[in-house]
Amino acid sequence: MRSRRRRYIRIGQSAEKDKSVEADDWEKRIEMERKQKDRFFVSHPQSPLPRQHRRAFRGLAYWPPNPDCRFELTFFEYYDKEAIEVADTVGQKRRLWRWGQFRFELAGEQRALEVYKGDPIEERFFVPFRDETSGKESYGAGRYLDLEPERHLTEEGKWIVDLNEAYNPWCAYSENYVCPFVPPENWLEVPIRAGEKQYPLKQK
Repeated sequence: MRSRRRRYIRIGQSAEKDKSVEADDWEKRIEMERKQKDRFFVSHPQSPLPRQHRRAFRGLAYWPPNPDCRFELTFFEYYDKEAIEVADTVGQKRRLWRWGQFRFELAGEQRALEVYKGDPIEERFFVPFRDETSGKESYGAGRYLDLEPERHLTEEGKWIVDLNEAYNPWCAYSENYVCPFVPPENWLEVPIRAGEKQYPLKQK
């Protein structure tokens, strides 16, 4: 019996010592987390889904895991952190702290994403973005990434920025939730076909 050949993916913009990640394990983790989220949405009391949608719910829509949208990146932290005001979906203002920037290459061009914090004392990074799929294939107001040191910071000091983890804010599922809009500086002029797509029941 022939042994199964292992598949590997290269991590874009990797650390100085080039790294590989086993594709099977990475894809399985992505798929497992998506299934866990589906179970939460359909049965948990804190699910953002309107009750009338839960019976018809068959899972959120995603692009297949795309290794070209997974990076290990240097974080360029700003010396002077600036507080900015961002409008939300009900017209109020939210304060975010502009903390630094990630730089990477995608579709043959250099890109950058600003990194924010909702509170200067928290460790989690907030990376909202829009792209050329927004309002067509993905949620019109944009998608979010949450980066936490225990999950996304490597031993070499690089941050794992995996656009396959991009998710819709809860206001994509129900008008009962309020979400900040994506600052224009994080509008990417490239389609990001990775992560979560438009919520399939929103228009039904």
